[in-house]
Amino acid sequence: MPSRTRLTTKKRRELESIFHKHNFEDYKWINPSKIVVSQWVRMKCTFGCREYGKTASCPPNVPSVAECERFFHEYKDAAIFHFAKKMEKPEDRFNWTRKINMKLVNLEREVFLSGYERAFLLFMDSCCICGECSGDRATCKEPRLSRPAPEAMAVDVFSTVKQVGYPIEVLSDYSQAMNRYAFLMVA
Repeated sequence: MPSRTRLTTKKRRELESIFHKHNFEDYKWINPSKIVVSQWVRMKCTFGCREYGKTASCPPNVPSVAECERFFHEYKDAAIFHFAKKMEKPEDRFNWTRKINMKLVNLEREVFLSGYERAFLLFMDSCCICGECSGDRATCKEPRLSRPAPEAMAVDVFSTVKQVGYPIEVLSDYSQAMNRYAFLMVA
């Protein structure tokens, strides 16, 4: 495997101008080797998430934990995007995340077209692009748009975002603001 180098300051600034063009202002750069991949995250998906087995970009329709870890090690730069929001009704979360995830996919595309052929996005929540998911990668209605969430790729989001100083905590009720994170793998 060829050795990858980190992005130069100039290249980061070029990417940041694309981020700003898409109105993404709250982000931090991270070396993907610092992204924490853990088996316990997959177990929480398997035995605690209502999306398990129901969406084409959630477990078991994603790579194994070991494959996820190898995937992150193929990159030298990534951006973490932070989104904070308070919801009056829990069910409003899905419309909010769907809109942001679609904007993020457009960002990923522009980064790709700017010469970053390895650009790959991890949504801030489960895919939810379609009103009803087929639940299978082979029959996904939007395979070019669908992306996994960091947790689907076994990312310990709590440990990872704390490393770069972002806030995150377990919420005990919906009166608290959510802190959500998307990851854009770049180089």
